[in-house]
Amino acid sequence: MHQTLDLERELKNRGALLEGHFRLSSGRHSNRFIQKFRILEDPVMVEQVARDIADAFRDAKPTIVVSAAVGGIILGYEVARSLGTKAIFVEKENGVPLLRRNFELKPSDRALVVEDVVTTGGSVKEVLGVVRKSGAVIVGVGVIVRRGEADFGVRTFALLDMPIVSYDAKACPQCKGGEPITDPGSRRAAAST
Repeated sequence: MHQTLDLERELKNRGALLEGHFRLSSGRHSNRFIQKFRILEDPVMVEQVARDIADAFRDAKPTIVVSAAVGGIILGYEVARSLGTKAIFVEKENGVPLLRRNFELKPSDRALVVEDVVTTGGSVKEVLGVVRKSGAVIVGVGVIVRRGEADFGVRTFALLDMPIVSYDAKACPQCKGGEPITDPGSRRAAAST
């Protein structure tokens, strides 16, 4: 039996909990940001986080782990390794989420969807849509940090619930105060390259 990780303490110790004015990948604004790559850069920590997520779903007997490119690939791979299953990922082509690289899901598959950090759940919902379209069974969603209320309609497990207040850009008090914004999100950065 392994020791469960004190994830909030680890995030703080690694400087992964940032204060400021941030544009989240959902497009919403917040005064706090979780830099997930402070977790994903450490293979030992990723292994432990992935094992904890896998342990939460072993009883559901997933046969495949599905994540979103690019940030979810490392986590998806490690969760699948812990479960002894395959790992595949959804990526976008012309703005449409789909399976590429000859990845496939069959109706007989029992898919576990994983994500690193969830606020509104947009990326997870896109992955769930691809899985549902394939006819595979969704056994659940496992995330490292859930910082917002996102309902996926399936069993969901988060290693850490850390609600973060976020605002629509038009209602953001920091924008109204003229505070410069930082955009650390990977989705828009990847789209602009």
